[in-house]
Amino acid sequence: MRTVALAAGVSIKTVSNVINDYPHIREDTRQRVLEVIETLGYQPNLSARGLRSGRTGAISLVIPDLRNVYFAELADSVMAAAAKRGLVVMIEQSGGDRERELEILRGPRMRMVDGILYSVLALGQEDADLVDVPTPVVLLGERIFGGPTDHVTMKNVEAARAATEHMLATGRRRILAFGAHENEVIGSAGLRLRGFRQAFDSAGLHHDDALVVDVGNWHRGDGAEAMRAVLASGVAFDAVVAFNDAIALGAMRVMQEAGLRIPDDVAVIGFDNIEETRYSLPTLSTIDPGREEIAETAVRLLMERITGSEERIAPREIEVDFRVIQRESSTVTVL
Repeated sequence: MRTVALAAGVSIKTVSNVINDYPHIREDTRQRVLEVIETLGYQPNLSARGLRSGRTGAISLVIPDLRNVYFAELADSVMAAAAKRGLVVMIEQSGGDRERELEILRGPRMRMVDGILYSVLALGQEDADLVDVPTPVVLLGERIFGGPTDHVTMKNVEAARAATEHMLATGRRRILAFGAHENEVIGSAGLRLRGFRQAFDSAGLHHDDALVVDVGNWHRGDGAEAMRAVLASGVAFDAVVAFNDAIALGAMRVMQEAGLRIPDDVAVIGFDNIEETRYSLPTLSTIDPGREEIAETAVRLLMERITGSEERIAPREIEVDFRVIQRESSTVTVL
């Protein structure tokens, strides 16, 4: 910083003000300092800045599993939202393990960041008090509601209902609820199954419980394995509402190998709108759950917690909106 100040003909304090985007600096002075910084390749010492300011300029994103494409794309959206605010993102994977989720939250690395975006999978509603930690936290996902801090999530029930109503509108009636978790009430699978059933109830239609298919994990291979079991059972179905895109893609491959035509024989819709759905054969209808808005909102709320006054803000619950995206996998109308 001293070298930059000498080269630009300004004080060290002025260089510091430019780096920290202090508003009351003449524009020609700011540009001169920035040009010297670029020429010299100067990079601020983040550790030293953190010691002075009490902030590191880094936040942590804790997610269950980067192999799940939704979480990989969510991480990308979070990093983009954070970069606009001059923040870097440290990513931690919990593996959906309860002890690991608690270990990460209370571990020493969390004291190296200004705030935490925390997508829990193993912790539940009864664990809400455990996420009340000194570091600002914004919860993501569907495991804890009404907790001690801000929570940003998607409209799981409403979106799954809309996906099912889309299938009913095409004349399908033997629809698989594909991706359930046995006895789950709170959580993505439980909430999406609730929305699925609401669509049938609203239409005054009965749904066969034999068409509710458990899929333990939500990766492509799990969807493929579960669909093989469905086909082997001989149960008749004409549509699939998959609770995420990955298991939908795995199921589509198995159905096509078995000679089923999509959407002529079986219509399919997924959930998440991952990039691959636009390039599958056929392209996959899906629910866009508002991933970018989730990331943008969560980072904004976290920054408000980080930079806010000592006055306590009441925890906020925010659900972002969704869209039904109709593609080739559900375009044929059954007469």
